[in-house]
Amino acid sequence: MRTSRASHFLYLVMGALSVAIVAAVLVAVGTFDRDDDGTSTSSATAAPRTTPASSQGAVPTDVSGIYKKVSSGVVYIASRTAQGQASGSGFVLDSKGTIVTNDHVVEGARNVSVRFTENGDPIPAKVVGADPSTDVAVLDVDESKVEGGVKPLELGDSKAIEPGQPAIAIGSPFGLQGTVTSGIVSALNREIQAPNGFSISGVIQTDAAINPGNSGGPLLDESGRVIGINSQIATNGGGDSNSGVGFAVPIDTVKSVVPQLKANGKIERAWLGVSTADSATTDGAVVRDVTGGPAQDGGIRPGDVILSFDGRTITSASDLGEAVLTRKPGDTVKVVVDRNGSKQTLSVKLGTRPNQPTNTLG
Repeated sequence: MRTSRASHFLYLVMGALSVAIVAAVLVAVGTFDRDDDGTSTSSATAAPRTTPASSQGAVPTDVSGIYKKVSSGVVYIASRTAQGQASGSGFVLDSKGTIVTNDHVVEGARNVSVRFTENGDPIPAKVVGADPSTDVAVLDVDESKVEGGVKPLELGDSKAIEPGQPAIAIGSPFGLQGTVTSGIVSALNREIQAPNGFSISGVIQTDAAINPGNSGGPLLDESGRVIGINSQIATNGGGDSNSGVGFAVPIDTVKSVVPQLKANGKIERAWLGVSTADSATTDGAVVRDVTGGPAQDGGIRPGDVILSFDGRTITSASDLGEAVLTRKPGDTVKVVVDRNGSKQTLSVKLGTRPNQPTNTLG
């Protein structure tokens, strides 16, 4: 499994625009951007408003039908931070008022509000929990304050999607709530950088137009089921608008993260403590560096090629990252490495992932 990473001229930027005064600088260095809610537009350019529709009924057969089915479950999110106003998108997960968005949309927020319709009143929202490692956050609103009630979206299966199938994005690009765009799933198993500097693996690439403000909104399949959370776009440095290369955190990742966030508010993740790269000649993850911790104590050395982790065959660096995240801190696992042509089985006790990388990806 191969993954794509940004070069010096291709930057990944978050889909929420930063405060205008620093936006150009942040895009240039590929940092995480947030949205200033001060975008000025005329009423002629606003997205069409629709009457909220029930998620029940026949399966829609076109983008218009999907929009009518799910748009009332997609929300505009505004937050106030020490740096100013920020905004993004989100979607309703259940009938209790649970909303899912990106961590970077609400990171550092002092207060958060959610708007269900373009002209609706903002409803206060509580940040229940956030996971910077997957860029997922969970909010809670009082469903009794939502006119007509909340309408959860149906979740799909990101393992079942294939390149070339339809993909629909709904969100609030540049503050234009209720905007829908469509395209296809361009590729699978991409890798992007999380807000805390670690890697997010298994990411969906799409050419459906995603722009600043789409962050946290749903990427949908042809039946209107959520297959991912729109999170980042790629740009060549000339701006932060859509270039036909967008990335969504897969919904299967969200399914595993949300229950933990609702229960504990955060997630402690396993940590191996290696920096790895794909091998040019064989499957496996090549250890570039060991910076201490679990890997060093377990006997892993730079130059080792990790072939197996806890019984799972490792074909790439991204594959290793995914495998580590299936375990818990304190677990002891068997790691099979190829060291100078000789296979060795090592026993490694996993640690707890630090808040930020220490030059490690594992």
